[in-house]
Amino acid sequence: MNDREIIAARPPKNAVDPRVPYAFLVEPERTAAGGVVDIATIFLTNRECPFRCLFCDLWKNTTDSRVPVGAIPEQIEYALARLPSARQIKLYNSGNFFDVQAIPREDYAAIARRVSGFERVIVENHPKLCNASCLEFRDLLGATQQLEIALGLETAHPEILSRLNKQMTVDDYRQAVHFLRSADIAVRTFILLQPPFMPTAESVQWAVRSLETAFDAGADCCTVIPTRSGNGTMQQLEQNGLFTPPTLLALEQVLEAGLRQERGRVFVDLWDIEKLFACPQCGPRRAERLKTMNLSQRILPAVSCECEDHDD
Repeated sequence: MNDREIIAARPPKNAVDPRVPYAFLVEPERTAAGGVVDIATIFLTNRECPFRCLFCDLWKNTTDSRVPVGAIPEQIEYALARLPSARQIKLYNSGNFFDVQAIPREDYAAIARRVSGFERVIVENHPKLCNASCLEFRDLLGATQQLEIALGLETAHPEILSRLNKQMTVDDYRQAVHFLRSADIAVRTFILLQPPFMPTAESVQWAVRSLETAFDAGADCCTVIPTRSGNGTMQQLEQNGLFTPPTLLALEQVLEAGLRQERGRVFVDLWDIEKLFACPQCGPRRAERLKTMNLSQRILPAVSCECEDHDD
């Protein structure tokens, strides 16, 4: 599918204020050093990502044009004034931090000043937009601050990746990681569990292989995201038999396999995890197990239940 078809399938965007982040929260996360710290996560309101990946639903809370200079620092101030203290910060902008039509370059210095108290600053970006702007922002951060950039690999399956309209290859991802790591910038990687067009029987295998690809390239940590429906295009693919939502069992299997690799931190995204519950008795307990495994980076005993969901 192309941009025009993807846009045509969408429901309307949500109303957003360009001077207010559309969400913000504090969440715990396991660090590379082995501790657990609180991270302030701010979901910035800005222009829609120009890469219209067919699985993405983040465009729902974006604007159609670039926000005014000064709006992004104002959003960060707004959120931090309402959040408890934290040691690290994520600035997620539903797209690419180093897309100058999303985050104005004129705001880099002001953003750096507002996040100066955090030991690690995490932003998200497309592999093809990893360039000198990343180095510019890195240099604006304090000497004791670590910049980390989250990249979407999505899947190491080359044919399926080419069908996601992400407009990149696995080699593009590898080159971006090499560029960032050579510049002393840490890398986080997003991986989709069971993207569209992937046979269900191969979903766990390819998610694990994607983890291996990311760590081989030099990623510090990976987050596995169960592919969601709900953006218009995904419903069409599901109706046509080209997408099947992943199961909770598959998510458990991927996290366990990733932790066994012992090559870096592996997390699973628990956003809307309730949608994967097939059993009301064991679903919440299994989600809690995944949450604890995210924080401990240890495999815990499986949750027992008489339901058949464990065998899906």
